[in-house]
Amino acid sequence: MSNVVLQSRPSPLRRLTGVQMLATGSYVPDVVVRNEDLASLGFDAEWIIQRTGIRERRHAPPEMATSDMAVIAATRCLEQAGVSPEEIDLLILGTFTPDLPVPACACLVQDRLGISAPAFDVQAACAGFLFAMVTGMQFVAAGTSKRALIIGADTNSRIANPADKKTYPLFGDGAGAVLIGPGESQQGLMAYTLGSDGSGQELLCRRMGGSRYPYTIDAMNAGQQFLQMEGRPVFKWAIRLIEDSVRDVLKEAQLTVDDIDLLVLHQANIRIMDAAAENLGIPRDKVLVNVDRYGNTSAASVPLALDEAHRAGRIERGSRIMLSGFGAGLAWGTALLRW
Repeated sequence: MSNVVLQSRPSPLRRLTGVQMLATGSYVPDVVVRNEDLASLGFDAEWIIQRTGIRERRHAPPEMATSDMAVIAATRCLEQAGVSPEEIDLLILGTFTPDLPVPACACLVQDRLGISAPAFDVQAACAGFLFAMVTGMQFVAAGTSKRALIIGADTNSRIANPADKKTYPLFGDGAGAVLIGPGESQQGLMAYTLGSDGSGQELLCRRMGGSRYPYTIDAMNAGQQFLQMEGRPVFKWAIRLIEDSVRDVLKEAQLTVDDIDLLVLHQANIRIMDAAAENLGIPRDKVLVNVDRYGNTSAASVPLALDEAHRAGRIERGSRIMLSGFGAGLAWGTALLRW
């Protein structure tokens, strides 16, 4: 167990406007894995629901990788926008489960989609989409991109340990995408914050596979290739992080909780989301929840939920949407988006 004691690390607050969301898209695999389906591995279905709120999740079949899901989500996004791949001038993919260590997964997606534009990955785990989105918005705001495709995608089932009763049921696979471009002065991020705290690196990590701990047979036999998490400190940190960062972002935007039309949190655990919403005083009907159906899809979590809300008609021009992603790094991003 780690002895890390997380201290509050305030992160800078910024504004990034003149950028708009043009379209959304998402994809989850067809394979539904219910809690009851995990019984053969020794899992208690009711325990999973009570502790996490998750009833089922999606797992990619053996032949499907992260880029495959990203391509489908991106295609749906472009179809909604009525934009061709030739019009895309930037592609950023948030993921920590790329198809290959090298090259970037974004390059594989770019090639499959027929896009002729720079493409690169952003690795901030469950905060990956927020980091990728802010990065893309900066390109647009600077006038160096007109149509930027931002994707969050992860195949968590490949790195979760089936023998780990506390973490394996949490994760699912999926992808989400948004298309952004120049907008009016009041559109974009009314305020946002990105932050990192590497002192919490041991709380949520995948140790093997990098330059410090290359792949070895002994390490693989010990399960070091799988994701490892200390749930209790991460749980407490996440609740505090959401509350503090949302309040800071609202203060920077000179708005209140009542001004939020929709709260789209990283879908990690229903208890985290419930506690954060209660502490902030945000009504439950303003909190988008799909963790019960998809589990924790890491970088795909926020754009997947955003796409569901958009297609369901819960988002319209001028809607104020609070987004927040948080996870390994530790890393986080919270932003108030005006549609």
